[in-house]
Amino acid sequence: MGYYDQDYENQSRSQKGNRGGSLLAGLLGAVLGGLLIVFSLPALANFNILPYDMNISPKSSTKDEAVSEDPSSSASLTTVNVDVNTAVTEAVEQVSDAVVGITNIQTASFWNQTQTSEAGTGSGVIYKKEGDLAYIVTNHHVVEGASELEVVLSDGTRIPAELVGSDMLTDLAVLTVSADEIKKIAEFGNSSQVKAGEPVLAIGNPLGLQFAGSVTQGIISGTERAIPVDVNQDGTVDWQAEVLQTDAAINPGNSGGALVNLDGKVIGINSMKIAQSAVEGIGLAIPINDAIPVIESLEQYGEVKRPFMGTSLQSLGDIPSYYWTEALNLPSEVEEGVVVMGVEPGSPASVAGLREKDVIVEMAGEQVTNILELRKVLYQHEIGDSIEVKFYRNGELQSVTLKLSEQNSL
Repeated sequence: MGYYDQDYENQSRSQKGNRGGSLLAGLLGAVLGGLLIVFSLPALANFNILPYDMNISPKSSTKDEAVSEDPSSSASLTTVNVDVNTAVTEAVEQVSDAVVGITNIQTASFWNQTQTSEAGTGSGVIYKKEGDLAYIVTNHHVVEGASELEVVLSDGTRIPAELVGSDMLTDLAVLTVSADEIKKIAEFGNSSQVKAGEPVLAIGNPLGLQFAGSVTQGIISGTERAIPVDVNQDGTVDWQAEVLQTDAAINPGNSGGALVNLDGKVIGINSMKIAQSAVEGIGLAIPINDAIPVIESLEQYGEVKRPFMGTSLQSLGDIPSYYWTEALNLPSEVEEGVVVMGVEPGSPASVAGLREKDVIVEMAGEQVTNILELRKVLYQHEIGDSIEVKFYRNGELQSVTLKLSEQNSL
């Protein structure tokens, strides 16, 4: 007698019914899916679809480039990349051939025999070709004391150079060479637009011609830095040079070379560095906007023609305060100024009526507290200008009009 399980039969029938329903649902789903694909194809055609594992590497460029762009599509994938290294190499290529070496050759006599030798090397920048000559700007201290000058081009060619003129105060000099061998000149930029943090390059010949054409990279660390300069090395500061500060490496031999921006334009003439054991990365360059008037004057006159007062001067702060009241009769509130120590007969100061012991406190509407400030104001004017000078004499504030004449010293 067989055993019959009613519950099992009911369950089996239920499972068969479910399988039939699932099969029907699957067929309907396939049909609907196919219809959706067919109707969605036109819409998908309007999109760029990139495989997720596609490796897109932006090309190095100094300009923006579209890495993937389909002209027929309404949306495109664009990658922007600026290659600073390319900008640097392009700037170097643009100006490096215009940076030259300068050899200072001096003559010395020993036991009635004359001998010439290289006294030092520096750098220079070719900035102009005119007629048969090419013009080079460098530092005064690079050419100082030379009996002969030789220029070494970037390809190693050596050619003789002539000194047009030099200026100790600004540490600039201009040379000329035959233009026959000159193929590249540098372009001056605008140093007044330079900003701190801007990338710059220093190009020159550090430590001599062995490292000719060396390029160092850095930034502008500061602008309008005032650096005291002792022109005649007598221990007294004669001038305050306004310079650009950079951390681009500047070493002996770089003097007179180019400080260049990433446009390949010269924005400064490398001049000096602060060399102390505790100091690193402070190089200084003469701003090209300050150098240009000096260069033009050296070209035209062989020297820089500056206004002349005809006085010997001393800063009030350098005189013991005892003499302020006892000898100069200054009011107690006057603590800064420039003392006239002597007046040259027939000079502009003499004609205007300035005397010994006058204490100048203002020139051309600008306060002067020491000799450096007085010279700065004075050299902002031209020969022939008339300026008002205010001064104390015997405790009283007075003024005169002084007409500036020509001479290279105060």
